[in-house]
Amino acid sequence: MLPLSVFIIAKNEADRIGETIRAVRDLTDDLIVIDSGSTDGTQAIAEELGARVIFNEWPGYGPQKRFGEDQCRHPWLLNVDADEVVPPKLAVEIRALFAGGEPQRQAYQIGIAEIFPGEAAPHPLAYTLWPVRLYRKDHGRYSPSLVHDRVDLQPGTRIGKLKAVIHHRSVRSLGDQLAKLNRYSDQQAVDLEIRRVSIPTWRVFFELPAAFIKAYIGRRHALRGTYGFLTAMNYAISRHLRLAKHYEKKRLNALKNGASRKDRS
Repeated sequence: MLPLSVFIIAKNEADRIGETIRAVRDLTDDLIVIDSGSTDGTQAIAEELGARVIFNEWPGYGPQKRFGEDQCRHPWLLNVDADEVVPPKLAVEIRALFAGGEPQRQAYQIGIAEIFPGEAAPHPLAYTLWPVRLYRKDHGRYSPSLVHDRVDLQPGTRIGKLKAVIHHRSVRSLGDQLAKLNRYSDQQAVDLEIRRVSIPTWRVFFELPAAFIKAYIGRRHALRGTYGFLTAMNYAISRHLRLAKHYEKKRLNALKNGASRKDRS
């Protein structure tokens, strides 16, 4: 086994987490699933497949992953989400990093490529993010942000980039995707309020069409036919909801502050 811990955050992932765990369990003797209250049997599936399951009430993306980091025993960490699968090529590449002892760099970017329902593998030109997912825990830590899913690295950390990519099965169905994005937009609006970020109101009128173009053209959903068009629409709706909820919070706060000033006068 590698000097590597693998941690996964999950909630109600019984239909997907089995494949996720099977793909990485031969890489580690320290596989942790942080569950935030599944009601569909996710915990039992994870335990049957050899994972150590720990409950932690949902505090937001960054804090939950930081909690996961704290449970890991090994100096190297690999983070995989419950809707992601490490294909055999990537597993071989990770093993090769440790073949001669300590890897040459302290953090590695791994591509996260979208897979839509019915696809066995990502489209050759699928939209792919390149976050740091494999890293030494003494050189990096997940951001405490509620919504920004990233590893903050110490200055001077040497970063590498792996060739193979993780398969990201983020879409169960269009309805499930929209519900997930709606929940995420709630957290985004709260995050903006916490950080005291104020987005100009005029953007509400342009966010939806601009976000659609970003997903359909910029993220190449146009290559995926009608389904790509529909997922781009869902993305655009979610970005609109983020700003709509942000505007609503600002409006209510302004009304509340106005009422308070009147009460004091």
